[in-house]
Amino acid sequence: MLTEESISLPPIFTAVTALFSKWTETPIEPTTSIMDSAWNNAGEFQFPNGWVYAKNDAKFLYMVLDVVADTGNDFGTNDYYWLSFDVDENKGISANKDVNYGLFPGFPNKMGIQKYLGPGTWTGISEPPESKSRVEYGPSPKSSTPHRIWKFKISLTEINASLFSLLGLPFTYFGFRVSSTNPAFTTDFPANFFQNFSNLTKLYFARKPAPNPTLLGTIIGTVGLIPTSASVLNAATGRATTTAGYFIEAHNAAFGGVLNFIANRVNVTALVGIGAHKYRILHAVPGSATFLPLVSAWSNYRWTGMNYVPESFSADLNKQYTLLNPAAEYSIDDLLIQFSTYGMDTGLHRFKVEFFKADGVTPVASAPQVLTLYIDNNVPNVNINSIKHGATEVTACAIENIGPGADGLTFNVTANDPEGNLLSWSFSATYGENQSVAIYSQQYETAVPPGTNWAGVLNFAVPTAPANWRPPIQCAYSFIVQAYARTTNGYGYIGYTNYHRNLTLLV
Repeated sequence: MLTEESISLPPIFTAVTALFSKWTETPIEPTTSIMDSAWNNAGEFQFPNGWVYAKNDAKFLYMVLDVVADTGNDFGTNDYYWLSFDVDENKGISANKDVNYGLFPGFPNKMGIQKYLGPGTWTGISEPPESKSRVEYGPSPKSSTPHRIWKFKISLTEINASLFSLLGLPFTYFGFRVSSTNPAFTTDFPANFFQNFSNLTKLYFARKPAPNPTLLGTIIGTVGLIPTSASVLNAATGRATTTAGYFIEAHNAAFGGVLNFIANRVNVTALVGIGAHKYRILHAVPGSATFLPLVSAWSNYRWTGMNYVPESFSADLNKQYTLLNPAAEYSIDDLLIQFSTYGMDTGLHRFKVEFFKADGVTPVASAPQVLTLYIDNNVPNVNINSIKHGATEVTACAIENIGPGADGLTFNVTANDPEGNLLSWSFSATYGENQSVAIYSQQYETAVPPGTNWAGVLNFAVPTAPANWRPPIQCAYSFIVQAYARTTNGYGYIGYTNYHRNLTLLV
């Protein structure tokens, strides 16, 4: 991106092992001052010339590079940063996957993004879809002397981060550079990170929001981060809709994948106070009135004061589980059960919880709750039914001559979810070197009224106007129809599929 320089780090700073991000209830824009209370209790660690702070919500990572040593008030791109993420989390540089953020030349408040091609080499720079940065000069909680402060709002999707993890807290690896002209220094943390990812710092994401108690279900308070009250989860359809700005986006969403049932801490703690010690999860499959015990095994990670250590959980001989101490801190607090829905029948599944004293026999009465979820692990059906040049079908691998004027191609595609759980679909073409062109797309939010199901399209003609599609240049093209399911595991949408056909078009 810019001139490559690096320095060796003093030994005192090489022992940093991890940065623990903290949850923020409200988004933090890069324009927000570092002295604002929004940054209170942020996760932090020290590097040779300053501090790193981190907070996150379900959509963004909010970071600060508080460069207390850069006291020169010289705004310009000779003072700059790099911020790299190991997108596939393999602690190695993966071409066209791992990303580096930096300044657009000449624009200190404009962020750029590029992908690694190899050690110390990158693609060209472009503006990221959602991430932003801003520079601030002034005091910080670590130093009253005015100095340079870089602030970031990083889209989790851009760095392939997810708050869902079966193996402890979700995480990413990162490294960064800060460079100053007055005083003159360039700090890489860790040293030579852009050449070698093996020593990148591990950043753990927080995933402990505190939903409004009025949104929580009586016993099973949330599924992942999605509340189970009637205002969010429709008991008749088993689908969830969250309000704009909530931690997790859900638009009349079905459920699938691996689910976490999280307890309503207040109500379950009260049950512990009257002797509840064990519990059983009961499950009724679609069309059945019979509830049977749901048996699963999982791991959760308990904080020891120094680290998270794994603990295994499973049902006993009575198909019951032991209630944990609500005061203990786990990577997933108040987890009642984690189970996989893969292989379950598509449709409405019902769940409830019953509690017992330590003998496993004596029941402890609790407020009634039957949780109804529509389970759907099917991905949408996608297909390119036909590509035609005039009235002639163009088969895969064909070399087609496109004439002048209005001559071009027409398409017929399918992007359909029979259960009505389609989130979006698109039809596009890739060509050349990392180039693409959008041809047509639809989103759930604009395709149908809110709260209704949407199956998508069958045998759909593209373009929709009475015109042909013309390629932008003469090249080999891959035409792709792709679709995303409107299915959530409680932490984000899951389920994706695509279909492609390749042609060479001569113009």
